[in-house]
Amino acid sequence: MKPIRLLALATVIAANLLCALQAETKLPSILGSHMVLQRNTPITLWGWDNSGQKVNVSLGTDSAEATANDQGLWVVELKALEAGGPHKVEIKGSSSVTLDDVLIGEVWLCSGQSNMEWTVSRSLNPEEEAKNGNHPQIRHIKFPHRPSAKPEDNIPSDGWKAATSQTVPNFTAVGYFFGRKLQAELGVPIGLIGSNWGGTRIEPWIPPVGFKAAKNLKSIADNLDNFPVVNKDGRVNHQTPLALYNGMIHNFRHLNFRGAIWYQGESNRGDGMLYMDKMKALIEGWRHVFDNPEMPFYFVQLAPFTYGGSELALPEIWEAQTATLALPHTGMAVTTDISNLRDIHPKNKQDVGKRLALWALAKTYGAKDLVYSGPLYKSHKVKGTHIEIHFDHAYGKLASNDGKPLSHFQLAGEDGEFKPAVATIEGDKLIVTSNAVAKPVHVRFGWHQLAEPNLVNGGGLPASPFRTDK
Repeated sequence: MKPIRLLALATVIAANLLCALQAETKLPSILGSHMVLQRNTPITLWGWDNSGQKVNVSLGTDSAEATANDQGLWVVELKALEAGGPHKVEIKGSSSVTLDDVLIGEVWLCSGQSNMEWTVSRSLNPEEEAKNGNHPQIRHIKFPHRPSAKPEDNIPSDGWKAATSQTVPNFTAVGYFFGRKLQAELGVPIGLIGSNWGGTRIEPWIPPVGFKAAKNLKSIADNLDNFPVVNKDGRVNHQTPLALYNGMIHNFRHLNFRGAIWYQGESNRGDGMLYMDKMKALIEGWRHVFDNPEMPFYFVQLAPFTYGGSELALPEIWEAQTATLALPHTGMAVTTDISNLRDIHPKNKQDVGKRLALWALAKTYGAKDLVYSGPLYKSHKVKGTHIEIHFDHAYGKLASNDGKPLSHFQLAGEDGEFKPAVATIEGDKLIVTSNAVAKPVHVRFGWHQLAEPNLVNGGGLPASPFRTDK
């Protein structure tokens, strides 16, 4: 063979060998050893390889095969499994990948701003919580802050971590205490996906489909091509619409998981009832993206705090959050009794997580005879000199959590001027009167950013603030 032909052949062989060496089966960072996969639903796994490459995935006795498409994406679906493990996942394509210590259980997304990102190490009793943090069936993964101008298919993370005394201090506190309660009650592995960022507004987390379905957000929906905003230095403004959906949610859209918990709203204070439209856009948008139209979504009503500006802006957010309960498969943990008026990050995250878990246990997992919500305003009747108030979730009994007279009630007559009022308990209803209002028309409860009312139900859960003069 002539030298030139030998050189050409050698070049082709070298090129093919180089391609073979570079060929690699890749997985998104959310799929890894120590992860938890959702039980009792088909298991979707995905990744990337050379276009046209066949990829075989096995989990236990089940296996499936897929071919990477023109963009290199492959997706397989494995049969649903009961809770348990550990299992091994083996993926064989251009290269082989093995995932060890994989559990099957309940997986929840933990999102929002700083009160969701707040860690166990900065919550109540951090040393004790760390010491008692060995829960091998609770796993957590945290995504970094990553705004993006386009939807990201994969972003880095530090991987799944099992709960130990060393790892728990860095877990989302609300998520961890939520998961710990679920694990104790359900007896199955719990996976927590931490995708949260302190100080963020709600708009960056909403997917395009959420904005497009919201009539009152048309001004954003009509300008989605202009979002997210990229600054002159090339950085993406993380507070603009789509920025965090693109960078921190879109990447695991193929994943099947049970539901989401959400703690956010401080940065949207001032939105009033428009915040309810944004919550609806977020919830219904996520349900569409994750192909889970009944996905449970449980959220935290903001705690009282000494904000600047209008003293009623926070109650107006409370009102919007309460109105969000009209959406199916939602629930709200009230926190007016576990706040700190001088700290926007109240350290009692244990009760916050527990209260979210009560909603999940009752509404998602079907626990019976469980008090999972505090009293929620239902109706009122004007009866001469007083107003009678009825509640949902009174559980047959209303009470004061400190033994003192009920606080933070106001009445107003036709002039609309609210005066301090006295509320008396009669079983599962209240009678509200005021010496300063002879003919009451409207009633308010806890309608101030500093209000820490003492009204609770038979289960000790606090009532949500409300007003009748909408």
